[in-house]
Amino acid sequence: MKTFNPFTQKPTPVTDGFQNWKEQYPKSYNKYEVDPYTKTRIILMNGTEFEANWFSHQFQRHTCDTDLRRELSLTRAVEKQQQLKISLLKPCNETALEHTIGYEQLAVDLTAELAKREPDCYVKKALDFALLEDFDHLYRYANQLEMEQGVVAERLVGRYTEIMPGRPTIAHHRFPMDNVKRCIDSKVADKQTVLTTMIITAAEQQTMNYYMNITPFATNDLARKLYQEIALVEEEHVTQYGSLMDANATWLEMLLWHEYVECYLYWSCYMTETNPYVKTLWEQNLEMEISHLHKAVELLKKYEKKDWCEVIPDGDFPAPLSLHENIEYVRNILGTTVQFTGDREDYTKLEDLPKDADFFKYQALINDPVSCVPSHFVIDSHIRRYGKDYRYEVAPNPVKELRQRACDNVEVGRVPNSAKSTDFSCNVKF
Repeated sequence: MKTFNPFTQKPTPVTDGFQNWKEQYPKSYNKYEVDPYTKTRIILMNGTEFEANWFSHQFQRHTCDTDLRRELSLTRAVEKQQQLKISLLKPCNETALEHTIGYEQLAVDLTAELAKREPDCYVKKALDFALLEDFDHLYRYANQLEMEQGVVAERLVGRYTEIMPGRPTIAHHRFPMDNVKRCIDSKVADKQTVLTTMIITAAEQQTMNYYMNITPFATNDLARKLYQEIALVEEEHVTQYGSLMDANATWLEMLLWHEYVECYLYWSCYMTETNPYVKTLWEQNLEMEISHLHKAVELLKKYEKKDWCEVIPDGDFPAPLSLHENIEYVRNILGTTVQFTGDREDYTKLEDLPKDADFFKYQALINDPVSCVPSHFVIDSHIRRYGKDYRYEVAPNPVKELRQRACDNVEVGRVPNSAKSTDFSCNVKF
């Protein structure tokens, strides 16, 4: 595949990105016909634009240089238009809960894809750890969806992603200090690792924001409680992934990285999109982001006297980020690491934690009584109504303790010796 380097492209003026109201309002996809991965790309780019926009707001609040603040405001305004246009690709007749299935399918398949290509073993471990939690969230929401709307989620995910228990959501509630990890150094890290930490942080942050905002608008108490619980787990995920990002880079260096990530993702979406109309939007947004990237190059040179290649030595993109099924990969991680939890900067099997570990104390505080934990109550309610939970699986769950369909397991991932796990694995370098 021919490489693509956005730094060598000729940019258009940033102001060319502004559109009138007719241009800003897109044609929504047909929820009955759209490819599931078109939906997940839309959610991903919505989150990527929000992250870039919010970073720019924070940057403005940490500098008093009015000229620089004006430059930031110009790009930021275009990016907010981009984000809104992308978000409006979602049709009016797609319910919030149906849309939520897309969020969790993105979380599963994006995390798995990034993990499979991640060269840094520590970062890969973080991805594999949270992967099992988003996988379980998909299962909980799918059961709520069938109870509430009579919709089976396997149709929404195109049967590309399994729907069954992962590490049970009840086990996701950790003492906050156990979610903070070591940050990378973008000056020495592999370019793929920098991209990974920024992409996954933006994606999980978008999921957190969506759940935080949608929770009060859910149509019944059980759904509201489920969103409330999982929204707080997503806060844990954003803490974990955000802590991996380079905290030593300057604001302008990180501005350059943010724009580079946006260019890479729009290019990836363009290269992998199957919907002609949406593909055209990805191409248009790539052109806008190239102009934003070159503006960041200009600002870096003006204010820090640095060339872009001092921050990103090789501007060529890696292979496009492709969203696709990852069933076997997820099964492997589930079968080998379900019994791990966060333990300060690392991850430890429950059996190896001291009895007075913060994890156990926090679990006892948050999940008492277990019968009232929303994620458990959803499955319990589904079983009482239908006689079993809702699943879409191509084979029995790789964790035998999670195969029981008439009873929700609340011990795996939170009680020592409730299942067997081995260890995390690194990608082999050739």
